[in-house]
Amino acid sequence: MDYRDDDQNQDDFQKRIAFQEGEEEQEKEKEEEAEQLPGTNYYVTRPRSSYYYKEKKTPYFTIIVVALIAGMLGSVLGAYIGPAYLYGKYMPYPQTGDTTGKQQIEIVTKGEELNVIPAVAKKAMPSVVGITTITVQRDLFFGARRGQGVGTGVIVDSRGYILTNSHVVNDGTSEEVNVLLYDGDTIKAEVLWNDPTLDLAVLKVNAGDLTAATLGNSDEIVVGETAVAIGNPLGLTFERTVTSGIISGLERSIPLSEFESIEGLIQTDASINPGNSGGPLLNSKGEVIGINTAKIQTGEGLGFAVPINIAKPIVDEFIEKGEFTKVQLGIRGINVTQYIASYGNNLGTEKGAFVYEIIGDSPASKAGLQRGDVVTAIDDQKIDTMGQLVRHLYQYRPGDRAVIEIVREKKKMTLEITLERAARS
Repeated sequence: MDYRDDDQNQDDFQKRIAFQEGEEEQEKEKEEEAEQLPGTNYYVTRPRSSYYYKEKKTPYFTIIVVALIAGMLGSVLGAYIGPAYLYGKYMPYPQTGDTTGKQQIEIVTKGEELNVIPAVAKKAMPSVVGITTITVQRDLFFGARRGQGVGTGVIVDSRGYILTNSHVVNDGTSEEVNVLLYDGDTIKAEVLWNDPTLDLAVLKVNAGDLTAATLGNSDEIVVGETAVAIGNPLGLTFERTVTSGIISGLERSIPLSEFESIEGLIQTDASINPGNSGGPLLNSKGEVIGINTAKIQTGEGLGFAVPINIAKPIVDEFIEKGEFTKVQLGIRGINVTQYIASYGNNLGTEKGAFVYEIIGDSPASKAGLQRGDVVTAIDDQKIDTMGQLVRHLYQYRPGDRAVIEIVREKKKMTLEITLERAARS
């Protein structure tokens, strides 16, 4: 019994040892499986024998803050420090990047240019004068009575030459003309020249060292640019009133009567009222580009001015020679459109100056011009109306030769003519 029990105990002891060894082998197998399947829920992967370095990542919030600060610093440097200290000194200004080839429009304002109208008025005001006239009017019932008129003028030469409208001096019929200067002095003036067709007149006062206006170029003005008018709109009580606007139209033709019109006018929305007549129309540089006329009142909010380039040849000759010599063609005519309205179009042209009378022993008669001819051009300058022909003749002086194109019995012809001095009216 004892030996059997001993044997049995020994067997039990061996079985327990074998069981423990089996459990150890199972544990070892599980560990090997855990090594082959890392990251399971029950076993942790053992660290590998080789060493490695894992880079530390920067937080996203830090990156964003640094980027914002860098952007703000770059903007400040580019917007202020670059233009103020670098561009134009150490490095060229950046290009606009325009590859279209179109003209770039740049507006530059400095100092007083920010206030264009006050600067223009300051420059031109000493050259603007007031004009008062006295005219004797004949009345069938009351006899002769005196009438007064008020207008404006502009000094074009320091020796006392003044440009104004012809109707301001009653087309040369005023008995007395006085000029009120910028310093308050009133001086008697003489009418040297006037033309109702152009609505222009030149006056002269015996004064020196006057402030003359700067004459611009009316051929260069464009619709939309600044226009400033200075004048006496309601008499000397409101002398030297400044109004402003823009150039709203060019080459305007306004009829005054059935057979009379003023052409080639500048249209502006600067307010022009009776009394403004004869005053200057100025551009943004303070240059005279026209002579305002209130003779034409056909629309509310519209004003008109005679282009200064029409008056320049006349003014220049007065300044150079002290007088102006007008040339004559020796015809009387009307617009072709007026002829067509009355007699129909049997002329062979729809535009031009229709000649209804030839003055004897005149340049026209000597050149062979005939009654019924239509003048359509002079020295390649197109003539559409009688007014245009009159204006173009102011470019010539006595003795000048010109080639005129005419239509005679529906056939085009050319004639060479020598212009002569016009008789004083």
